[in-house]
Amino acid sequence: MTARQEELIWKTLDGFEIEIPSWGFAQTGTRFGKFVQPGAAVTIEHKLSDAGQVHKLTGCCPTVAVHVLWDFPEGKDSAREVALLATNYGVRIGAINPNVFESQQYKYGSLGNPDPAIRQAALDHLLESVDIATEVGSRDVSLWFGDGSNYPGTANIRRRREWFEEGLRRVHDRLVQGERLLVEYKPFEPAFYHTDIADWGMTLLLARAAGPQAKVLVDTGHHYQAQNIEQIVAWLLQDEMLGGFHFNDRHYADDDLTIGSIHPYQVFRIFHEICYYRWETGAEPQIGYMIDQSHNLKPKIEETIQTATTAQELYAKAVLVDHESLAYHQEHCNLIDAEELLKAAFATDVRGVIAAWRRSRNLPENPLIAYRESGYQQQIDQERADANAGAVSSYA
Repeated sequence: MTARQEELIWKTLDGFEIEIPSWGFAQTGTRFGKFVQPGAAVTIEHKLSDAGQVHKLTGCCPTVAVHVLWDFPEGKDSAREVALLATNYGVRIGAINPNVFESQQYKYGSLGNPDPAIRQAALDHLLESVDIATEVGSRDVSLWFGDGSNYPGTANIRRRREWFEEGLRRVHDRLVQGERLLVEYKPFEPAFYHTDIADWGMTLLLARAAGPQAKVLVDTGHHYQAQNIEQIVAWLLQDEMLGGFHFNDRHYADDDLTIGSIHPYQVFRIFHEICYYRWETGAEPQIGYMIDQSHNLKPKIEETIQTATTAQELYAKAVLVDHESLAYHQEHCNLIDAEELLKAAFATDVRGVIAAWRRSRNLPENPLIAYRESGYQQQIDQERADANAGAVSSYA
């Protein structure tokens, strides 16, 4: 690796931040139950403390995405308190995530519900979430909806789209300058016949209908098998509509596995498209890099550290692609030469350069080993064991 490449990686790492989710530290499970971890976070303070450990060791996770219903016990009234608590642990509050899918009233949808009273209840919660973002200084309000239907003929698909357009415009109107709506899509689950926001094209149309501060959020697990996610990323970049990611990995569908554990080359290709766009246009896209995984079996803090360091490695590899040569080979249809540029960058071992970067920033060379040696996990296992004892496995 040349000195120029090492310098490029260092510069990239200095500017690369990846947001971690508060819910990744709490007890999680599947439809069939939970496998309880004694040190899992029970309170928002636990979650922020755990997040602070990750950032202290990796240096790249300064913000924590939060869920309104799970992390703000008194709604907007507790916003300042939670934000102050975050600073005590060396992190900041990141994306605000409303919850319009868990309550019983959303059985037939939220903004897409035929009942105007329920649509209004969902809208009120979304507007409060924007107010929380303003209160704590968050840039992004991240929206995901489970709305849809399970059987043909049971929902007016066109009317539901109109309700979503109207609702999202109302939410967008509540934003202050500098805030964004990130609208997420998912092809299925919990709706299995039609989902109201099922793919990136539907999301793009809804975001444009909502207003100029609305963008598309891409969850890498929310796609059908063999979907070309980096092509979606390229199109959204071209239209300046890519707002952020929920990174995870999958083998079948929305498995929420650790980033890069199944398809690391795909994550690399996504990062490459972003780097290539930056090189071609000179523009710096405002992208929120966020994690959304379920740490059901792996130790939660360790998996979060593993996730952050994997993201750093794959991004560092992506910036090594020789874009000038790539553009030449693409223009002249030199297929093998063009592909080999990507393969060579992906095959490069960047761990030594990243370790050197960490040393220069007074970070441990191996954050995972440093965490295991810190004693923090043993401490929280002991302190939180009683609180987690009641979180027994149960069928949902």
